[in-house]
Amino acid sequence: MNNILVDSSAWIEYFKTHKNYAFIDDLIDNNSICTNDLILTELVPSIIHKKEKHLILLLNSIVKYDIEIDWNTLQDIQVMNYKHGYNDIGITDLVIAQNCLQNNLTLVARDKHFNEMAQYLPLKMYASK
Repeated sequence: MNNILVDSSAWIEYFKTHKNYAFIDDLIDNNSICTNDLILTELVPSIIHKKEKHLILLLNSIVKYDIEIDWNTLQDIQVMNYKHGYNDIGITDLVIAQNCLQNNLTLVARDKHFNEMAQYLPLKMYASK
């Protein structure tokens, strides 16, 4: 089942070092990962620039969930962030969180604020073994 969304922050770390994200290999092998157009848009331009066409093909072959932005929900999430002391969470990360919530996806991300949001939102974070 393709229900684990790998955020661009985790992909970047995975591509750089594999150090703390080697578990993504298992997720790929188990056909568990998915993506969305926002994550691809964050990743693909750099990959094109590096002329790694095979990697673009691989990323584009991953199951992709459509992003259906609900601006009122994004505002509600941001209000909750402010209430919990998080004033600097960008719109792109709010969209990632909303995409996970809408599609019941588990998120792999390097950005710590996703873990913080999971304390007060029903956002599921992947815990590597």
